[in-house]
Amino acid sequence: MPLWSWHRPAVAEDRWLVVDVETSGLDAARDRLLAIAAIAVHADWRARSLAVRIADSFEVVVRQDAPSPRQNILLHGIGVQRQQQGVPAPEALQSFARFAGHSPLLAFHAAFDRALIGRHARAALGAALPNRWLDIEHLCAVTHPQLRARSLDEWLGCFHIHCAARHQAIADTLAECELLLRIWPRMATECASWRDVERLAARHRWVARA
Repeated sequence: MPLWSWHRPAVAEDRWLVVDVETSGLDAARDRLLAIAAIAVHADWRARSLAVRIADSFEVVVRQDAPSPRQNILLHGIGVQRQQQGVPAPEALQSFARFAGHSPLLAFHAAFDRALIGRHARAALGAALPNRWLDIEHLCAVTHPQLRARSLDEWLGCFHIHCAARHQAIADTLAECELLLRIWPRMATECASWRDVERLAARHRWVARA
C-alpha cells in the first residue's frame, strides 16, 4: 500500500524540492529511471527570501538488471557497477517519497521528470507520488520574457551559471537551484504564497516565445 493517502495532501509551502533525474534515454514512456537527485529550497514568505539547503538533499541510484548503453553511460557517468549495485526500485522510490513528504517538486522541463518518476512509482509502489509539480522553465519565461532561451544550457548561460558536471543529477539540480535564486527577486514581487508561484508559472502560456 502506498505511503501516502489517496487524496492530495496539503502543500508544504516553505520547503520546495528541486528535482532532476538521470535515465537510459529520452523517451519518458519507455526508458528506465537510473537516478534521482533533489535539493530543498526553503521559502521565508514573511521576509520574501529563498535559500538553498544543501544539507537537506537526496540522491539515489536505482538498481538495473541490465546497464544502460555505453553512450548513455558516457553522458551521465553512472557506470555499469553503480547501476548493478544501486538501490532496488521499490526501496529507492519509497525513500524518495519519504524525503519529499508534502513538498512541491520543481524541475526544469518538469513533465519529463514527472512522467519518469510517476511511471516507476506506479510500478514499484502502486501509485504515483501525489506531490504538486512545477516547471522552473515556466518561471524563467514569465519573469524574464526578454530572454529568448529555452533549454537549461541556454538559461544557465543567460545568468552565467556554471554547472560542475552537466548531465549528472545532483550537479544539474544544484545549477537549477541557483537559477531559481537568480529569478527569485522578480518572483518575490508577485508571490506571497506557493499558490501565487503556481499562478505565476501558469502565465507562461501567454509569454511570447521566439
